[in-house]
Amino acid sequence: MSSPYAAPAAAVVAAACLLVSCSGPAAEDAGGPDAGGRAPGVSAAPSPSGATSATVPSGRPEVLATQLARAAATLRDPDAAAAEQQRAGELQQLAVRGLATGSDRFEDRVTGRLDRPTALVTRASVRASRLLGAMTAPEPRLPRWRIVAPAPPGELLGYFRAAERRTGVPWTYLAAINLVETRMGRIRGTSTAGAHGPMQFIPATWAAYGAGGDVNDPGDAILGAARLLRANGAPGDMAGALWHYNQSRSYVRAVSAYAHSMQVADWAYRGYWHWRVLYSQRRGTYVLPVGYPDRRAVLLPED
Repeated sequence: MSSPYAAPAAAVVAAACLLVSCSGPAAEDAGGPDAGGRAPGVSAAPSPSGATSATVPSGRPEVLATQLARAAATLRDPDAAAAEQQRAGELQQLAVRGLATGSDRFEDRVTGRLDRPTALVTRASVRASRLLGAMTAPEPRLPRWRIVAPAPPGELLGYFRAAERRTGVPWTYLAAINLVETRMGRIRGTSTAGAHGPMQFIPATWAAYGAGGDVNDPGDAILGAARLLRANGAPGDMAGALWHYNQSRSYVRAVSAYAHSMQVADWAYRGYWHWRVLYSQRRGTYVLPVGYPDRRAVLLPED
């Protein structure tokens, strides 16, 4: 088949983003606000070093809305310090995770307090997380992956935009695929279908669209993905092109939701770039830090 593989290679249970995506199986626990009106799944998450995040998303709608608004303001600010943007992206990811496992009513109570762009980004991220979470189930053991530092956000954005100029495929779709497949290149591993690289190509598909490049090089892989999409209808029929990338309606809708959020607010990309690799295992959701497996996976606390 022409698609890199039939299902997302990761279980990137993004707490605030994809609840599950990136290369490997993953799924979020279902749930809803408890009697106190709190959102589930918004407890503190370990940072890449194993410590808890400085800011923990609130389970109360009015406070959570304020936290999301502040995170969005930080991500909008190109002069914000890298550490501040990292905290904002991680909080956003955890907040989305909680909203995705909660009720529509709770989500409405939070997003109704946000400005329009922030509300659209939040709703799109929650929708994508739910779609991807429904595609997979918790795994019995942790994955045989390596987690590496991704290319810097500006460098990656340059690759996305260069591929758009050459093929006409909107950069936001390429970024969304990269986010879903390998969390912006953090995951190094082979999918069950034998897919490789930051955009997850099976060898036969890479031979057709890689133009002799390196499947593990982000620039080559992003351009190869753009060629594949272009050959299958993009940019005129993005849904059809994405179907050839992964033959799942949920995948197509999730990638489209992430792409739309970055079209509405380009700062959404900066938040997504900071999303960590979260993996759904039967014991719970683990953070896989940069350096895994040499660095230990950390179980995400739950309410």
